[in-house]
Amino acid sequence: MATEQPEREGGRTRPVRAAMIIAAAVAVTLLSGLLTALGVLYLGGDPAPSGQGAVPLPATSTTPTAPPATATRSPTPTKTPTRPSPTKAPPPVSPSPTSTPFAYQPLWPFASVADAAAWQQAYRTNGQQPWHLDADQTALSFTTGFLGFTEIDRVVSRSVNGNDARISVGYQSTEGPASVSAVLHLVRIGQGQDAPWEVVGTADTTLTLERPRYAAAATSPITVGGRISGVDESIRIDVRQPSSEQPLGSSCCVPGGGDRQPWSTQVTYRGASDPALTIVASTGGHVQTVERFAITAIRPG
Repeated sequence: MATEQPEREGGRTRPVRAAMIIAAAVAVTLLSGLLTALGVLYLGGDPAPSGQGAVPLPATSTTPTAPPATATRSPTPTKTPTRPSPTKAPPPVSPSPTSTPFAYQPLWPFASVADAAAWQQAYRTNGQQPWHLDADQTALSFTTGFLGFTEIDRVVSRSVNGNDARISVGYQSTEGPASVSAVLHLVRIGQGQDAPWEVVGTADTTLTLERPRYAAAATSPITVGGRISGVDESIRIDVRQPSSEQPLGSSCCVPGGGDRQPWSTQVTYRGASDPALTIVASTGGHVQTVERFAITAIRPG
């Protein structure tokens, strides 16, 4: 019977290899224990408790490391709740620029500044009624059209100073120069270079209207008076408004004469609906029906 020989591997038998593995394992174990002891002595503390792992050594890298878990951290500052910004009030709205108040009582042809502005718009659009821009034409239209004094048909003289005009209207007598019947006072009404002319009264001389007071509120019947210079005069009073073709009331006739002599009468009228009424005092009969006239304004009370 043959004797069993041990296997050879790489010139060594298996028993020899096993002995070497055991010896290496013992050496590793002893070396590990030695290193652990040295690590504890080096760090000056006890070995880390089981389950937490080893405390890392100081890093040799230049990259900053996180602080140890036991280091005190600065508390995270509490954020103050952001409050909504207060709602800003809208900027104040500047009032629309307003036109300068008209300093006189509008009589003709416009009842108000708004009416004049409406004409301006129509004129700018289609050139409607351009005569409103001519003080002479406005004065004559007032005399012959609104008042109905068709015999007073010409401008005798004129004086225009900016937005203010004095237009003398009259007639041509058979002898001598043209006679002045009245000096009409006109003022531009509204704004702009195309503001139209408005009749607001008369600049009285030899025939005056002093009562009622200009632009006063009045009711019917009304007392009308003034002064007159002349010979054998006969004064007629008419109350008119632009929306009516005929006078609202009339009074005829008051005799007068002399040098600036007072005269007075009372007139009744009805049907007033416009913002202003025109009181007209006229006299004539020497050369033609109407030779002189004067006007003033009232507001229906």
